[in-house]
Amino acid sequence: MIKDRLNERTLTPQEVRTILKADNKEIVDLCRKAAIRPRKNAKGHTYFSYDEVKNLRKIQAKVKDAVSTAVSVPVGVGGGIQSNSAAVRSILTSLQDLETRLSNKIASVIDEKLEGMDDVVVELIRCKTDNETLKQKIVDLNKEVYQLKNELNSYKSVGLGFYKKKEVYVWE
Repeated sequence: MIKDRLNERTLTPQEVRTILKADNKEIVDLCRKAAIRPRKNAKGHTYFSYDEVKNLRKIQAKVKDAVSTAVSVPVGVGGGIQSNSAAVRSILTSLQDLETRLSNKIASVIDEKLEGMDDVVVELIRCKTDNETLKQKIVDLNKEVYQLKNELNSYKSVGLGFYKKKEVYVWE
């Protein structure tokens, strides 16, 4: 049984991409549809068996057939390619209309939500300015308190409620 596994042909993801002519996303989708889980070898590299790739190819063919039958439009008398292109144009036009309506709806919702933001920004700027003004007032008041404390400390009690001012030398 182990020898059967060793003899079984394994394919790397790059080889599978080449065989199926598909990108990684499409291969992942095909694996989901076929219920195939890629395996990893001892080194951690992903690989597929030959039978798994056959199954993926069958699923890919079924998906392509389903897409081509869904896109094709029944041909009436004298129709053919013109009715197909008209149907495609009709689908494209409806998709463009849908895109326009969606973008307009999203824009209106965003505008509605951001409507009061201008007032909030103006109020925020006013509050910030007031905050800076108050900070400067605090600094000025702290300087004045410091000067008044120095002035108060320059008086020395002589007794009987009298005070004498000490000479304070200012270094300038």
